[in-house]
Amino acid sequence: MAIEILQDKCVGCRLCLKSCPYDALEMVNNIAVIKDNCIQCGACVESCKFDAIILRKHEEVSTPEDDFKDIWVFAEQKKGAIQSVVYELLGEGKKLARKRNQKLAAVLLGEKVKNEAKKLIARGADKVYLVEAAELKSYQAEIYSNVLTKLIRDYKPEIVLTGATAMGRSLIPRVAVELKTGLTADCTGLDIDEEKGILLQTRPAFGGNIMATIICPHRRPQMATVRHKVMKEAEVNSAHKGEIIALNSKEFSFKSRAKLIDIVEELEETVNLTEADIIVSGGRGVGSAENFKLIEEFAKTIGAAVGASRAAVDSGLKPYSHQVGQTGKTVCPKIYFACGISGQIQHLVGMQSSDIIVAINKDADAPIFKIATYGIVGDLFKIIPALIKQFMKNRK
Repeated sequence: MAIEILQDKCVGCRLCLKSCPYDALEMVNNIAVIKDNCIQCGACVESCKFDAIILRKHEEVSTPEDDFKDIWVFAEQKKGAIQSVVYELLGEGKKLARKRNQKLAAVLLGEKVKNEAKKLIARGADKVYLVEAAELKSYQAEIYSNVLTKLIRDYKPEIVLTGATAMGRSLIPRVAVELKTGLTADCTGLDIDEEKGILLQTRPAFGGNIMATIICPHRRPQMATVRHKVMKEAEVNSAHKGEIIALNSKEFSFKSRAKLIDIVEELEETVNLTEADIIVSGGRGVGSAENFKLIEEFAKTIGAAVGASRAAVDSGLKPYSHQVGQTGKTVCPKIYFACGISGQIQHLVGMQSSDIIVAINKDADAPIFKIATYGIVGDLFKIIPALIKQFMKNRK
């Protein structure tokens, strides 16, 4: 929908300005003009006595009545290697495809990544749409979104899924806007309403206090980003047969208003956070960046990744790339050490599915103890050195 003011009919009476609850109109040369904060609520249309304001409908371009079919997974790759979140999406996508009696497809963009396409088939993809070009070697938002948008318009998938990663969160909103369809971010559960045939997209809402199920009944494709480590990976089945659809790169536009100069990667002494079997996270209780070295030493001793709560990141103790929680990374390690972390719901959302949770906090009433498998009440600056000493002793 869009509000339009017919300048030849506007008499400058200002009734529309008074009716707008968002102060989204102004007078320019005695003519009403719409400002950028207009939400097309239509209040001004009803207030105008001169029929100078109309609510015009956009052309419907992606309705469920169109011929949309198949479940698509965007196969995120980094340095030519498929990211593990893709295998989680393929596992969940296969369940959705079965319920819809449709095919499961993956979309792979990159340079010289055809061998990775075979891995996607082994994980359950019935089709892999492959676009290879030098311009696709490294992720660039505008280029990738242009290619994916064209693919969706050409082949019309019913559902498109991607990981709620830095790349996924950058890419898919651009595509959804171009296609004028809905998008649900950070889903933790997906299902099909078998009666209506629509995607049920479940995600935490209101700080994780409730779980909301969101639908997109009037537009296609239905699109969602899914949190890493909340779904099981599809198993490898080398016997599964699929089709690799290699597309001519000349059919796509690789123009971008931005130029990629360089990629600077963060150097980490420990293993990748989202892939780690053991994570040691520190919170505000650690106190300072200098004190965080104790957390890092403990992590190094036991071969763990280093995490941090949002409070620790906001306080400058660790960079955002280490943040675990609703606005950071979702992790699911075998063991999660929460050191000096109170356990607010925003943090719990990102780590509560860990197999074993060990909480260390001097506050016996801290919420973290309610979900902890093991709880240690005490000074982390005494407890962690003792743990390091014991682990070092056991290694000898």
